[in-house]
Amino acid sequence: MENYESKINIKSWAEEDRPREKLLLQGRRVLSDAELVAILIGSGSLNESAVDLSKRILHHFSGDLNGLGKASVNDLSKFKGIGEAKAISIIAALELGRRRKETEHKQTEKIGCSKDIFHLMHRYFADLNHEEFWIILMNRANKVLSRHLISKGGQAGTIADPKIIFQTALEHHAVAVILTHNHPSGNLKPSQADLDLTKKLRNAGQMLDIAVPDHLIFTDKHYFSFADEGLL
Repeated sequence: MENYESKINIKSWAEEDRPREKLLLQGRRVLSDAELVAILIGSGSLNESAVDLSKRILHHFSGDLNGLGKASVNDLSKFKGIGEAKAISIIAALELGRRRKETEHKQTEKIGCSKDIFHLMHRYFADLNHEEFWIILMNRANKVLSRHLISKGGQAGTIADPKIIFQTALEHHAVAVILTHNHPSGNLKPSQADLDLTKKLRNAGQMLDIAVPDHLIFTDKHYFSFADEGLL
């Protein structure tokens, strides 16, 4: 285990190599991704500066910040020079950046199309490595009443219980339920199980006079709408 003296603190670098000073003098936008990560971790090791360590981490994720954003504390702690505290700092910073991006778009209060659903729910599915199933409840004016997490699963799938879905809808006096879930694999194509569940929930909703106007499958950046594709 490296001792404290073996670490190279940012303050010991040449002035032109200090990302903190560079930020103060030139502004945050001139810093590279590696320099920003270096500020978060603060120090490297005897043989590697914080910037070089950051470059190594980013290289592992092919320079993709979205990929880095999916990393767990355990994933990051595998890099020599990154302990639990530094890993947590990186994860927290990337999560704040993701939340900031989401708040730049005013949350939709009324659903008019599948794109409105995507903007409303994207933040709940971003960077997940497992499946989750959520529902959106609406009133007669297509205004959102609430959102509810129905189930969590693994990478292969999750189970959505129709009884829980419609019990929740009835308790909140909803007249419509929009179904949403994600595919961590990045594959937007609905599985046969997705198709069967959607049909089952649509038919059950008709018996209860609760509409199921759409079902969206999410990946990190895209979505598949059953309604848009004529599957509802």
